[in-house]
Amino acid sequence: MDEVERALIALAVESWRFSRAFARLTRKLELTDAARYVSQFDYFQNAIGESLQAAAMALVNLEGQEFDPGMAVTAVNLGDFTAADRLLVEQMIEPIVMGREGLLRQGLVMLKKWPS
Repeated sequence: MDEVERALIALAVESWRFSRAFARLTRKLELTDAARYVSQFDYFQNAIGESLQAAAMALVNLEGQEFDPGMAVTAVNLGDFTAADRLLVEQMIEPIVMGREGLLRQGLVMLKKWPS
């Protein structure tokens, strides 16, 4: 992986983090204000997506999926559970980054027990 690819991946991951914070913020705004800001942010996210696509890269979100130890993620709270627990990916802290040749960067996740 060259320097430009590493820089693009870093930018995409930071964009992911920012999008999460931005979404939390817009939920606190009045509906008319939130809609305008969300529209502007969607444009930004689309530009990031197009840049990744041009570089044959994609961000992968596993939120809501059953956790499997073979996933390309590090679970920050895995030690809170037992091997017998059925787990769910509750939150993607950082997305998985995939490229033409496969995995470029592992994701970072928070887990929770599967709902009863």
